[in-house]
Amino acid sequence: MNELELKDKTAVITGGAGVICSEMARALALQGVRTAIIDLNKEAALKIAGEIEKESGTPSMGLAASVLDKSSLNAAREELISRFGPADILVNGAGGNAASATTKVEMIEGNEELTDTFFGLGIDGFDQVFDLNFKGTLLPTMVFAADMVKRRSGTIINISSMNSYRPLTKIAAYSAAKAAVNNFTQWLAVHFAKTGVRVNAIAPGFLLTNQNRFLLIDEKTGELTARAKKIIGNTPMDRFGTPGELTGTLLYLASGLSKFVTGIVIPVDGGFSAYSGV
Repeated sequence: MNELELKDKTAVITGGAGVICSEMARALALQGVRTAIIDLNKEAALKIAGEIEKESGTPSMGLAASVLDKSSLNAAREELISRFGPADILVNGAGGNAASATTKVEMIEGNEELTDTFFGLGIDGFDQVFDLNFKGTLLPTMVFAADMVKRRSGTIINISSMNSYRPLTKIAAYSAAKAAVNNFTQWLAVHFAKTGVRVNAIAPGFLLTNQNRFLLIDEKTGELTARAKKIIGNTPMDRFGTPGELTGTLLYLASGLSKFVTGIVIPVDGGFSAYSGV
């Protein structure tokens, strides 16, 4: 018997054309899971779906939708059902940070321009990042989890961050949103507990991605920034993680191996959360 119990299930992965979530989709497909890659960029979603189908031999489809637009998500759901049937697994992976929601300085010492601090954050940029990470988890769950509740079976996996435990300097909106994702994960796990639908989250440590490259790599030199060196210095395994290193936890939470697990957030962080810095 396959303990993972994943073959022939259907998974929806939002942000599925991104580096992290495309790797998650591949890992699921290799277990025989039909994957629906949802991304703002339909061309990118179709490309990833085609690659996954070719590599795994498991059907995959690319869908264009915004995780902040319920009507486009509903349209994606209809297309999913017409081809693969309703979702058994939902991975809420869409998210990211932006320079517009990032302060220029880490801490106020008294000599800075206020525009370089918290007081210079534009509310539009803050809203953009907060909504993408929190509402971008909430709305797909509203759309795709209804079928799970009706069938009294399914699993939802939210993608959180180590920022949710201890907020990093500069990125107020992203940290606040990921903390909200953790709280929502626990709340929804209780709300759904008697329906057979489980809700958990993964909190990745520090991976180098397109969303955070501007903070971690010096554009002129290509070297690690002081911030990146600080992160590595506080990660006992002394390196950034890779997207593939999240997939073991993903498969555990998606599968029958975690049948009695709901409402948890699992760090995959190279020891960052365990280290006091001393």
